[in-house]
Amino acid sequence: MCRNLLFAATALAAALSLGSAAQAAVQSMTPAAASPQATAQAVAPPQKQKKASAQERIDAERLPPMARAAFWAREVNLDPIDVDANVRLASALRSLGQYSEAADSAQKALVIDPKNFDALMETARAYVGQGQGFYAIDPVKRAAVLAPKDWRPLSLLGVAYTQVKRDEDAQAVWRQALGLSHDNPAVLSNMAMALAAKGDATGAEALLRRATAQPSATLQERQNLTLVLGIEGKLAEAEKLLREDLPPDQAEANLAYLRTLSASQTAPSPVPTPAPTTTSDARTWASVKGAGG
Repeated sequence: MCRNLLFAATALAAALSLGSAAQAAVQSMTPAAASPQATAQAVAPPQKQKKASAQERIDAERLPPMARAAFWAREVNLDPIDVDANVRLASALRSLGQYSEAADSAQKALVIDPKNFDALMETARAYVGQGQGFYAIDPVKRAAVLAPKDWRPLSLLGVAYTQVKRDEDAQAVWRQALGLSHDNPAVLSNMAMALAAKGDATGAEALLRRATAQPSATLQERQNLTLVLGIEGKLAEAEKLLREDLPPDQAEANLAYLRTLSASQTAPSPVPTPAPTTTSDARTWASVKGAGG
């Protein structure tokens, strides 16, 4: 799922010097043609690149993933110990499916600030995205200690547990998360997809209907419900949701997948996808079918 993406490195500015031929030309000029000001401007080094302003950083978070990654890569190049830039670069890389690079960027932030909540969460998300939940457990537990009233670390910890087959532990931490955020659609969706992966589509549907009934429900929860309805053979309702949520071409492609799934009477066995915990682009059907990120 990961795609290799190369980011252009920022060129280091070098002081300009005049060659021997240019120096001779300047020396031969008359004072009127080569004033001290003009000569100074000719040999002045280029201005050093400046970091983006606070407003530019805010605006960058609304860029498409590739442009966002390029922006934050530039900020990191300008200031490698900028914790926020490293974390945001990790998030952008993760959205591009570059989970290994995202983990590296988040861990660089942790070297600078070992107790940075966002860096711990991004590290865990990157490992979960690679299907390496074992390595996500430690950083996300540390994040949970730093923010004991935040449901997000517990929700992500549950996903990491499912990847290492600790299903009872996953359900336990998800219940804790619901205690902090009642009927949270993201947590309910994670619980549901874990049940679906074990073959309990009926239980998954019930949880997803609760999730999608919440005012804060997102496309992720609705598409997870669509997938489970397809597993159960409820194609009419699944098609209705698809056509409400997706462009026609995507809806047709996803409907074809559901028809194949229903005809085979075999459920997929995806690792449940951690629900979005920050604003992100609407996920595609492929992410519902087993991506972790």
